[in-house]
Parts: sequence; structure tokens; C-alpha cells
Amino acid sequence: MKSKKKSDYSKLKRKVFFQMLLIVFATAATVILLRFVIQKNFSVSDSIVRFLMNEFYLRESDAVIIYRYTLLNNMSIITFFVILIFLVILLKYTISWFTKYFDEISAGMDKLAEESNDEITLSPELDFMENKFNQIKNNLEKQKKAALEAEQRKNDLVVYLAHDIKTPLTSVIGYLSLLDEAPDMPLKQKAKYVGITLEKAYRLEQLINEFFEITRFNLQTIILNKEKINLLFMLQQMADEFYPMLAPQEKQVSVNVPDNLTLWGDADKLARVFNNILKNAIAYSYENSVIDISAQQQDKNIIITFTNQGNPIPQEKLEIIFEKFFRLDTSRSTNTGGAGLGLAIVKEIVNAHGGNISVQSNTEKTVFTVILPQKQEKGKLSV
Repeated sequence: MKSKKKSDYSKLKRKVFFQMLLIVFATAATVILLRFVIQKNFSVSDSIVRFLMNEFYLRESDAVIIYRYTLLNNMSIITFFVILIFLVILLKYTISWFTKYFDEISAGMDKLAEESNDEITLSPELDFMENKFNQIKNNLEKQKKAALEAEQRKNDLVVYLAHDIKTPLTSVIGYLSLLDEAPDMPLKQKAKYVGITLEKAYRLEQLINEFFEITRFNLQTIILNKEKINLLFMLQQMADEFYPMLAPQEKQVSVNVPDNLTLWGDADKLARVFNNILKNAIAYSYENSVIDISAQQQDKNIIITFTNQGNPIPQEKLEIIFEKFFRLDTSRSTNTGGAGLGLAIVKEIVNAHGGNISVQSNTEKTVFTVILPQKQEKGKLSV
């Protein structure tokens, strides 16, 4: 790090060194020259005496006395003040030259706040700072763009949820009104209306829970309670629970995990991770296809992969698929598409365990890869 900083400032240090060296030599030469000129000019006593006689109408003896006591005897002081005035002028120039770098840096900082695509340019001696300024400017622009996109996705999500809440709520009100207006309705018809109303009420509850999920994602802090996990048992149990979602489209889940593979982590949180990934794989895989879940130990890490065959995820969406409120297919209703928080929460949980998650997708398959350390100290998770 020290060598890097030294390299950064090398051009500026050389420029300042040679500039100051030039100023020192110029100052020394100027002082010698001024002293010589002043002393030489003031040695011409006759001219000065004659000037006093002509301008002030003095006698020669009086002019000589004045010359001796006011000029000749104070020659060193006069020389000192003349040189001092010159040095002040030179110092002012030197400071102005040096502070131009601060002016450039200040102007560069002002440009950081500007909404323009123009790059910041500084003197060649400050090229290292110019690169840093432009890097910061680019990062700020990227962050601003990402924030705007995230806000737009969040706004779109609220619109989707509001629209979807209105639909079941209207049905609930409608069927309850019918039941209220016809108390003597046949039992079979009444049971049908009650069943529909209950179904719509459950759907309404699900949507409201998604609203809570949005708030909880930013506000809640959860402690990781770690324990020893039998990975095969967890993944196999989870695959069995998804059978009702798999059967209608004749999809299958194949779990390929060694019997003795164990993991140290929060079982509830990791179950949420695997649940969200598998749910995503089921939603976007082809009919009659097999979703493969595999795990293996590699060095001190455990690698879990979820592989499915389906339409490939576009490259531009792969880069933001783990961001909050991102929905892979915005045309999907919230009944199937969710709040756009599933994969974002997955990433938070995996990171809290000291691991990482990635995704690759092509025309043949889409693979989510989770890498977790086999053992880790206790930590915290914010979701």
C-alpha cells in the first residue's frame, strides 16, 4: 500500500521539487543581482548630491550630509527592504502556482456532483487523482442508476400487489353480500360461496404477507442459530414437500447428496434458501423435466447446485437477479411471481453464513450454485 501511494505522488513530488529548486536558484541569483545594482547605483554620490541641490535648493555641504546620514549609512537596511519586497512578490507567485493544484482538485470534486458524462481532467502531475475521481464518478452514476431501477421495480411491485389485492377483495365482498342477502340459500350453494370466499381470503392474506415481507426485509435483524445439519435429509424432505407443485406438470426432483455430508448452519434459514431456489427452478423449468439438486464437499466448503432445464435467463438479468424487488418475468402475477424478494433474501442468508451464491444460464440449463463453509462462527443476518 505504501509503495502504491509513493508511486501515485511521484510525478507531483518531482514537479514540486524541481519547481522549488528553480525558485531557490532564481531567488539567490536575484538577491545577488539586486544587491550589486543597489550598491553600485548608490555609490554614485555626486549624482545624488546634485539631485538634492537642484530639487531642494540645498548647499553642497548640506546635501552631502543628508546623503551620508539618510542613504549611505543605511545602505544595508535599504538593500534588505528592496530584497524583502522582491521575495514577497516571488513567494506570492510560488503560492499561486502551488495552489492551482488545489483549485483543480476542488473543481474536480464539484464535477462529481454534476449530472454529466464529461470526464474530470487534471494536470498530468495529478493523473492518479484524476483516475480516482473518474472512478468515483462512474461508481456514483452506477449506484444512482441502480437505485432508480430498484425504486422503479419497487413501485411497479406495489402497483402489482395493489391490483391483485383489489381482485380477491372484490370477490370476498361480493360473495359475502350474496350470503347476507339470501339467508335461506340452499346449503350446497352456500357451501360453494363460502368455499370461494375462503379461497379469496387466503389469497388476500398471502398478498398482505408479501407487503410485510417487503418491510421486514429492510428492518428486521435475525440471529443465526447454527447447528449440525444432515444435508441429504433436509434436501430430500424439501423435495417431497414440493410434490404437489411438481405433479401437475409431471416434473421431478432428483437429489444427489452423499449420505454423510453435514453442514454447520442455521437450519431454518438455509431451508428458506433452498426452498426459494427450488421454487424458482420449478416455476421456470419445462414440463416433464427433471430438476437436479447435487452437493459435494470441496476443500473446506460445501457446494450445492440446483439445475433445471428451461428458457435461459438473459445475461442482463443475470447481473441483477439477486437484487431486491427484481422479478424475472414482470408479466407473471404476484400469485406466481412473488414480491421479488426471494432470491434477494437467499443472497443475504448465504452471505451471512460466509458463503456466496451465483447463477449461470444458457439454452441447455440454468444452474444456481451455493457455496457454504462447512464450519463457521456464529453471526448475524439482516433481512
